[in-house]
Amino acid sequence: MATATVQHDDVESRRDGEHGPDGDHERRPLLAKRSVGAGEDDGSGMSPVQRAISQTYQSTAHLAKLLPTGTVLAFQLLSPIVTNQGHCLQANRAMAGGLIALCALSCFVLSFTDSFRDGAGAVRYGFATLRGLWVIDGGAPLDPQAATSYRIRFLDLVHAVVSVMVFAAVALFDQNVVSCFYPVPSEDTRQVLTVLPIAIGVVGSMLFVSFPTTRHGIGFPLSPR
Repeated sequence: MATATVQHDDVESRRDGEHGPDGDHERRPLLAKRSVGAGEDDGSGMSPVQRAISQTYQSTAHLAKLLPTGTVLAFQLLSPIVTNQGHCLQANRAMAGGLIALCALSCFVLSFTDSFRDGAGAVRYGFATLRGLWVIDGGAPLDPQAATSYRIRFLDLVHAVVSVMVFAAVALFDQNVVSCFYPVPSEDTRQVLTVLPIAIGVVGSMLFVSFPTTRHGIGFPLSPR
């Protein structure tokens, strides 16, 4: 009986020592958190390389929104074909250069187009001129007084040049184009091809935001007017 009493007192003293004010112990997690090393997954399902590729595609998509839709789609569709998916011969380089030049010219020219709604509510397109708007879809010309608000302005030229710059950035983001013209780039060339499109995209986006245009030309959202 005395032995049982002593054992009971020992158990109580151990409990008091563990839970008393001087004997509190922190509960440690079973698995300590470990830092994510280079090249490892951070829990989002993507490695740093995959995240970089994803950001590149997101940047390309963002820049493409600033350009005529048809031009961008044509380039993205034809680029793998004319470059043979990056495995270029001399003829492929010539075709790729021609495709880039035509798409850049399209971006430049379409920056001077605009649209309006006629009396029936149909959307009509035309080219901005020094006198007004030249309607190109075969319909009746716009009223001369109303056409004066569509005259070509210096801002249109700025947007045309910036559109060409932004398209160049989109083209440099295309791995087929880069592999075609620079199959084995040097370290300096690789750095330029990485930084230059981003720099052009940032500057172009800032200019588009700082100097917005009210035109709704071919390949852009329809005019609400």
